Amino acid sequence: EKLRISAPSNAYDFGQVVNAVNATKDKAACADLLTITDPKILPVLLSNKLEGEILLIFIQSLEHYIAGKDPGLAYQHLFYLSKAERFKVVVALLSKSEKEEVQQLFDLLSESQSDQYSLEDLKSLKKVYEL
Repeated sequence: EKLRISAPSNAYDFGQVVNAVNATKDKAACADLLTITDPKILPVLLSNKLEGEILLIFIQSLEHYIAGKDPGLAYQHLFYLSKAERFKVVVALLSKSEKEEVQQLFDLLSESQSDQYSLEDLKSLKKVYEL
């Protein structure tokens, strides 16, 4: 059964949806969530709940469902994810294969054109993701 996704209005609602998406590993539903969520409020909605599993399902959803259609939105989410509480800890704990997944998304974005970011922007954001 497909998860119904509606725009979360607060950190608690967002957390509930993220937990449901993560439990089912539903990348399409996660992509729906990221599509209707303003990237700028992502750090607030995530509060202090960012974990490796959540970062990875976000990355996978961005890579498989969003980057091809809207690379600018994917970039914005990557950028604001990096502003979330616990981001540095989570990134530091990623395994080699998990970092490769993040790298694939960056590669995809560097092949795409968007007025939302330059290759320089991507380069500096990659450093933040420790790539």
